[in-house]
Amino acid sequence: MNEIITILACFHPRLYSKTYKQLLIVSQAMLAMTGRITLLSINRWTEKAGSYRALQRFFESHINWVEHN
Repeated sequence: MNEIITILACFHPRLYSKTYKQLLIVSQAMLAMTGRITLLSINRWTEKAGSYRALQRFFESHINWVEHN
């Protein structure tokens, strides 16, 4: 799991702090889960920061992965 966090740290300068934290929470939950991955199941595997509505907002947000500085 530490390797994933290290890789995701590369995105930290390009993302808002809140989006980055949500990305970490969601990715850790998805890697720990078995079976179907849905918003409800991600919600169950995350703690308070992964409320159903917060997950909806996260997945509806646009992240420009190819933006250059």
